[in-house]
Formats: sequence, structure tokens, C-alpha cells
Amino acid sequence: MSRDIESLSPAAVWRQFSRLTQIPRPSRHEAQVREYIADFGRHRRLETLVDAVGNVIIFKPATRGREERPTLILQGHMDMVPQANVASRHDFTRDPITTRVDGDWVTAQGTTLGADNGIGVAAILAVLESKELEHGPLEALFTCNEESGMDGAFGLKPAVLKGRLLINTDAEDEGVLCIGCAGGVNVNTKLGYRELSIDSGWITYRLSVTGLRGGHSGVDILRGRGNAVALLFRLLKDAVTGFNLKIQSVDAGNMRNAIPREAFALVAVEPANAAAFGDALERWRSVFAAELKRADPEVRITLETVAAEPDGWMDGAAALHLVHAVCACPSGVMRMSDDMPDLVESSNNLAIVRAAKGVIEIQNLVRSSVDSARDDICGKLASLFTLAGADTSYDGHYPGWQPDLSSPLLQLVRQVYRERFDDDATIGAIHAGLECGIIRTAYPDVEMISFGPTIRFPHSPDERVEIGSVGRFWELLVGVLEKV
Repeated sequence: MSRDIESLSPAAVWRQFSRLTQIPRPSRHEAQVREYIADFGRHRRLETLVDAVGNVIIFKPATRGREERPTLILQGHMDMVPQANVASRHDFTRDPITTRVDGDWVTAQGTTLGADNGIGVAAILAVLESKELEHGPLEALFTCNEESGMDGAFGLKPAVLKGRLLINTDAEDEGVLCIGCAGGVNVNTKLGYRELSIDSGWITYRLSVTGLRGGHSGVDILRGRGNAVALLFRLLKDAVTGFNLKIQSVDAGNMRNAIPREAFALVAVEPANAAAFGDALERWRSVFAAELKRADPEVRITLETVAAEPDGWMDGAAALHLVHAVCACPSGVMRMSDDMPDLVESSNNLAIVRAAKGVIEIQNLVRSSVDSARDDICGKLASLFTLAGADTSYDGHYPGWQPDLSSPLLQLVRQVYRERFDDDATIGAIHAGLECGIIRTAYPDVEMISFGPTIRFPHSPDERVEIGSVGRFWELLVGVLEKV
């Protein structure tokens, strides 16, 4: 049964998170949340700065008697990933998120929840609001567009922040102290093709692969979930080579940092091949259902007869190059870490394929905690698509964050965790892009650690945050504030 999340504990955190859910804040549409946070600081007479790229920085003085303590930076990102189920009409630029309590978890109604990184941001706001907490000088850094380019972290100028200790609130496993993350790079491929016409007798269809769970293309990449782009192109390759299938357009995947949940193509076959094409799809339904019976049991293949223009169809040679290249494109875990058990070292997310009006675009996101391995995967992708006659470029490079087990900040947080919970925290790293590595390029002397509540399936409509873990996250944060 659902109940208002503001009735949950710790009330200060859930109250702020509830307010954030009412403010549209997908990546690159952060004006409203930026204004809210900046006004939040100014109304409390805290020094507040909005920098040139759109980050908000709020400075809070130390509580009495703690003025000489080290300045601590609390950091989180304002934006969220906009993903919704296919039946949802949610407009992330206008509509609030509808939350619900589901047992021990909070989730959303058919959309991403925005707990990534909304809970972390809410906790920082709760710290700024509190008049009871004991702490030294604080600098709260709210970065913009983390999910779609890390623009805020890249645009942060040196010397704005004075602190040399930083807590990032974007981790997603309570009880794990994160001290490292993967770097990444966008791989962009483009290929042109001739547009041809088909005879009026051809049967045209909308081919869809839907029902997949998707998820974060870093932390969920090892879960074995289906990639809708890869599944669609297995079908297309079979049909192009076996039934002379024609392709007019492809719209597969929609975000680099999310495992694709849906993929669509407008295709055509001659009447003589229609029955065999339908039979082939039935076989593929059985194949996908067997392969994904545990990881993605709701996978669906649908074929809908639709009207289509006779012009604008991809020439046969380009279609063959496209389907073979995409099917050969590696996607998923490439290598596990030698240093940390169960941590992915390198991966690639085959994220987006679009084809229409003579242009094919393919987008991949390569992640690795080893720069040379990242570059090797990029080179392999470029070589593959070069064989298909395509051009490949790279952008959005961001560095990884190398672990420092000797960090005094790490030892302090471990001590507080042990005192608060009578247990030892786990030390780990994450196969995702935290902003810590980028911030360190501007602030190389800053010690960093990342911790947060337990969030599952971020970047998908299944996103959920464990209620009890939010309380433990808050208790740890408050304890560290007192001890620093």
C-alpha cells in the first residue's frame, strides 16, 4: 500500500526528496531545480553562488566552536535520467514524479524515480537546513548535467572551493564506501546510404522489441539483461539475409548511459516472404524467451502492419553493412577487474542506432577503470565500423578515479561506520562515472569518498531506493560531519 513519502524517516531527508520529485529535472533541463536550490540557500541567508556552467554552490558556516575544523565539501548532481515505460505519457520536462511506497522500498509510477542522485541532494539540503547538527565549515556543491555529459564537473573552476575533503553522495550501495570509479568515452559512428523505392505490393511493418528492464549501463551491465538494440539487429540480420527484408528507418535505444529497453524498425517484405518472415519471428520469440527467462522475462517482439511511403528505403548493400556491423559490435562486460572481486573493469554499451533519410547513426558508451583498455575498445569499435564504410569519432572523455586506501578521510568514515553500526563497511569501487575523477582534475589535492543509500535499477522505470538504507546513509553522514 502506498503512503506519503514525507511520513518516512529521516523526515528531513524525505521532505526534501519529496520536493525534488515535484520539480522537473531531466538532464539539460535543470533551470527549475537550479532556481529552487539557489533560492533555498538565499532564503536561509547562506552565501550562494551559481557559476557560469550552472552549478550551485552554497556555503554554510561552522557551528559555534568548530570554526577551525577543516572545510568539508558535500557534492551531488541536480539532474536525473528520464526513462518511462512505453505506455507512459510522462513529460519529464513538465510533469512531477509520482512516487509510491512498495514494502521496504520507494519507487515511481512507470518512470525513473530520480533517487539517483535526488536522495543525495536531499540529504545535503537537509544538512544546510538543520540548526541542530554539529559540523565544521561546509561547502555544498550541486552539479548540473551529470547524467548526460558531466558538464557541471567539467566546468567547475579551480579556487572556487576551499575545502580539501569531499563527500560525494552518488553511490548506490549502503554500507559500501566507494573510493574509485571507471572513466568513459562516447563513441559516435555515422554512415550514409542511398534511398531507394519499393514496389507498391510490398508489405510494410513496424517491428518492435520491448518489455526489457534496461538499467544503468555501468552498474547494471553485469546483470545479463537484454539489450533491445542488439536483439533487434539479430532479427534484422536474419531477415535481411534470409528474406530480402528492406529497412526504411530504425529508432533503437534513447540514452547512452541506459541499457536499451526498446527498439523499433520500419521494414518491408515481399508478399511471397511474409509467411516465412512471420515464422522466423516466432522462432526468435522462443529463443529470446529462453535466453532471458531470468534476466528479462517480459521481453516482447511485436509485428504490426502499417502504411509506409514507397520512397526512402535503405539500399541493400548499406542494409547488409549495417546489420552485420551492429551484430558484430561488442556490448556488455568486456573484462572483470583483477584487483576487486565482482567489479567490472571494462564494458561497452551499444546504446543507440538511428537510421532515416539517408543517414545512420550508432552511439556506444565505453567504460573502463584502465585507460589503455578503454582506448583499445574504442579502437576495436572504430576498426569494426570502418569495415562497414562508416566514420567514427569520440567525445565526452572523462577520467576514472583511482582508489587511495591510505586516505585519512576513508579511515575516519570507516571509524564512524563501525561506531554507529557495530559493523565494518565494505570498501569498493563502482563501474560507473562518478564526478570525483573530473573534480580532481581541478582540485588535485582533495581527498574524496562516496557513499549513499541502496538504489536498485537506476536509469530505468524499475528504479527504487531502500527506505531503511536512507536512514543509515543519513546517520553515517551526520556522524562524519561531527567527527571531521
